[in-house]
Formats: sequence, C-alpha cells, structure tokens
Amino acid sequence: MEVPKIKVLDEKEKILRTVSKEVTFPLSEKDKKLIYDSIKFLELSQDDEVAQKYHLRPGMGLAFVQMGIPKRIFVIANKDEDTGKFETHIVINPEIISQSEELIYVGEGEGCLSVNRCVEGIVPRYARVTVKYNDIEGNLQTIRVREEIAIAFQHEIDHLNGILFVDRIDKKDPYKNKDQMREL
Repeated sequence: MEVPKIKVLDEKEKILRTVSKEVTFPLSEKDKKLIYDSIKFLELSQDDEVAQKYHLRPGMGLAFVQMGIPKRIFVIANKDEDTGKFETHIVINPEIISQSEELIYVGEGEGCLSVNRCVEGIVPRYARVTVKYNDIEGNLQTIRVREEIAIAFQHEIDHLNGILFVDRIDKKDPYKNKDQMREL
C-alpha cells in the first residue's frame, strides 16, 4: 500500500492566509487525481499502523490551499469507529446557507494538519450547517451536516477563506463562553 505524496503546508506559509478562488468545470484530471489522493492520504493517516510507519498525523479534512493550491476544494474522510468504514465528502465551491443557533466545540481542542503545535482553547462552531456546493462533476448539491462533520466542514471552509482555527480562539480568554456551548 502506497501513501500518496502529499505535502501539507505549515501555518507559517502565507498562502494559507489567502482566499481561495472559485473553481470552474470540468475539473482537470490533475485536480481529480489530487482529490482522490487526498482522500486516500486522510484515510491512511487514520490507520494507526500506517500513520506510525510513515510518520503521518491523523487528519479528517484537507483543503487544496493546504497543499499550496488556492482553489475552493476540500475533502473529508471520517472513519466510523464502529464499522471502520469511511464517510467521504468532496466539496467544491462551498457556501454555508444556514446554520443552527446552537454552538458546539471539540472538547480536546480542534486540530489541523497545518498547525504542528498544541493549541489551548475552544473554537465555537455551529452544531448544524447546511452547505451548498458542487460535486466533482460540477453538479450543484446541498447537504445538512451535524456534530463532528459540521465542525469539519466549517474548519475546511475557513481554510478556503484564509482563516485558521487558531484565529477563532479568543487570545485573552481561550475558554470564553464555554458554558454557553455543548462539548463534543
């Protein structure tokens, strides 16, 4: 089994602070290959043996801009711990069209393949979001996601807008309003 050659940029890289460009269709074969390679990379990064052997940090989402390509594309590969199967999403030109009032946060803190350090604090996220996007063929889709997947979608959409999760943590009070949100 071969791990796709993917280089994830570190948070110091300026391109991560740029707003990614809308994508036009049809996608190039190069972009399609990178989409599928990214999904494979994320799936393998969540396999403990493979991750240890190849020194991979586990990740469930990856935006093209994290690989130095400022296009509005991200992928998510979320492993179901009960079945071991992956729920995958290929999301192009996403736009959040509605969100819940309820806010949630990841208890142990959000992580990011581009942020190679421990970050204290909570990132307020909507518990549910509805996102309009294009699929890999360019067809318009709408999806309502919740909980962990909603957090992942918001995290990756932030990347496309030049925002890192660390920007969403209150610098003066990293656990601000924690009691007004639900922990995941």
